[in-house]
Amino acid sequence: VLHNSILLYYGNFVDNLRLYVRGGSGGMGLPRLGGQGGNGGDVWVVAMKNTTLKRIKDKYPQKRFVAGAGANSSVRALKGETGKDKEVHAPVGITVTTDDGRTIGDLNADGDRVLVARGGSGGSLHSGFEPSKGQARHIRLDLKLIADLGLVGFPNAGKSSLLTALSNATPQIANYAFTTLKPEIGKLMYQDYKQISVADLPGLIEGAHMNKGMGHKFLKHVERTKQLLFVVDVCGFQLASKTQFRSAFEAVQLLTKELELYKEELVSKPALLVVNKMDLPDAEDKLEELQEQLENPEEFSDLLPADMIPKNYLTFRHVVPVSAITGFGINHLKSCIRQSLDEDAAAETKAVHLEKLQALTNNSHQRQ
Repeated sequence: VLHNSILLYYGNFVDNLRLYVRGGSGGMGLPRLGGQGGNGGDVWVVAMKNTTLKRIKDKYPQKRFVAGAGANSSVRALKGETGKDKEVHAPVGITVTTDDGRTIGDLNADGDRVLVARGGSGGSLHSGFEPSKGQARHIRLDLKLIADLGLVGFPNAGKSSLLTALSNATPQIANYAFTTLKPEIGKLMYQDYKQISVADLPGLIEGAHMNKGMGHKFLKHVERTKQLLFVVDVCGFQLASKTQFRSAFEAVQLLTKELELYKEELVSKPALLVVNKMDLPDAEDKLEELQEQLENPEEFSDLLPADMIPKNYLTFRHVVPVSAITGFGINHLKSCIRQSLDEDAAAETKAVHLEKLQALTNNSHQRQ
């Protein structure tokens, strides 16, 4: 039961997978004619656009990938045929590691390939015509993260001033091999020297009207963070004089809908909500109204056009009022962020231990 509850706690977004891979066994040699068995096939992880780790998990619930065996040497074919290679299709921007965390290779571009399990050699004169088994091991596929948290908000929500207020320093522009995105990364420092990184992509959604979507580039960066930090202006926003005014509650639902339209599983990431600009007049009343609406979002959904109502309303782990300008609430926000990430790290460690324990139990049953 515990195992399932941890998986549910994570929701549907998959940012790492543990797989069993085994190269094919070699084929038997033929001693009387000096025939050589075929080599076993290899297992490769290959980067492919438009795939996700979740897709691998759903398509191959056993998470086992075994290459084909080499053919035995025979009178008709003295040299046995090589076994068929097995390919695991994974998304771009993945690190492939051994079970103990050693990097085997990186997938930075479409078509990149990493060899993860070699096939065994066919039986030959050197081996007394006995074939060898293929390499077998567990590997991990990890989505490369650009930051622990990703900021999600409309242009006027004050994301960059919030990032500066949180990080005590000018956020740095980061370059990554696996993406053309150059997010601003702010580092949050804690008294015990722990650092937490927060990413923002300034300017990517400037002027993007909500119905036109925020652009896939922006949402792609959100995928590469552990958690989401929604930022809204407590008093609402109006993108341009021609567009409709939207309250803070409507902003939250529009942002949720944008994520959902891009990739539904993003909405299952853990999320916190920052209600910014608490220094504005009437902010307290507006905050109270927002909190009431977030507690019963269905009751207030008629404020939104039907096509902008999300399928699932997000439940935020923390709703934190702040003012990036005066510094109000910033320390509290930092501790909420830390708490939320620590909770997930503990749950993940537990899940990994359980998975290994389950594998050991299964193995011992198989041996008996």
